[in-house]
Amino acid sequence: MYIYEHSEWPHVTWDSALLLKPLSKTVFLQAQLLGRMKSLGFTLQKESSWYVVAQNIIKSSEIEGEHLSWELVRSSVARKLNIHYEASLPSSHHVDGVVEMAFNASEHYDEPLTFDRLFRWHAALFPTGYSGLRKITVGNLRSDLEGPMQVVSQRSGPNEMIYFHAPPAANLRAELTAFLEWFNGEDSRTPPLLRAAIAHLWFITLHPFEDGNGRIARNITDMALSRADQSSFRFYSMSDQIQKQKNEYYDILERTQKGSLDITAWISWFLECLTNALGNSQQLVSSVLRKAHFWQEATHTSLNENQQKMLTLFLDDFQGNLMSSKWARICKVSQDTAIRELRDLDSTRTRAFNPLCLFNRQHSSLVSNVARSFLIGCSTN
Repeated sequence: MYIYEHSEWPHVTWDSALLLKPLSKTVFLQAQLLGRMKSLGFTLQKESSWYVVAQNIIKSSEIEGEHLSWELVRSSVARKLNIHYEASLPSSHHVDGVVEMAFNASEHYDEPLTFDRLFRWHAALFPTGYSGLRKITVGNLRSDLEGPMQVVSQRSGPNEMIYFHAPPAANLRAELTAFLEWFNGEDSRTPPLLRAAIAHLWFITLHPFEDGNGRIARNITDMALSRADQSSFRFYSMSDQIQKQKNEYYDILERTQKGSLDITAWISWFLECLTNALGNSQQLVSSVLRKAHFWQEATHTSLNENQQKMLTLFLDDFQGNLMSSKWARICKVSQDTAIRELRDLDSTRTRAFNPLCLFNRQHSSLVSNVARSFLIGCSTN
């Protein structure tokens, strides 16, 4: 018997006494992180959100087996936040649509969630009308014309496992209407973080679309968390943490969807996952502060435009090894100029300020023939 087949559905219950301690811990970490982020000022908050939103989008897609380009997503998010990004790549229609969906949830978290809004999110996920090679209904509720909606294992044939049967399509509009009325309604008795947990479970249980339900459920979760934070900036990535705990995530979902209306175990797991996400974001704050301190110190050092550009790329989590040929290509200079500019950076070791010292800590996997003591992997080839 699935959870939605109980006569009292969707009136789920939970044990408040059992959840009091984990909820208090999560709320404390949430307040602590938001307090630290607000103390950074608007510019650094925006840069922090840049990294988190990009990470959140990529990891949410990875959970479903889709691997988006980090640089394409990062470039698209930077444009959305009006952040200058030296390594920005041209727009990708698909990536821009996914980014737009994420920002629609976080920037307009206080606006109602409607059928039309959900349909636009779904269309943004599947701009071609196809999921892989399969044509699907986009921007509308699923039907059961080809059989009931099931969540199955990747194995086909006699060993295929069915994890979940979604509610019949005939009931979807009424079911989703009830969900949206609850999500948009006032509920002072239920803490905001618990509402985020319930919203995630409720929507993904309805499974209203042919594909993309998990990603939209996580987008709804981010919208609920933005309401809880009272902020359009995202400073922690729930999708990144779910990806790290993916096996647990699918296991607790399956057990909850096949269980009773008591969803205490699901909420407890959700709060644990959220606590981990908040804890991981403390490292982000430290990284942002180090970057701000770096550039504050750099004002006392003579760096040319290309050196500033390349330092900015590394501080913005540049992916890959830095070689003089890559420096030359990005800065549009000759190989000799690239080598000379790298050597100039290396020579700053002997000065009061070393602009590469932060690289040495953050990118310990990089070695350089030109500036070996700082950039491991930079070669003159």
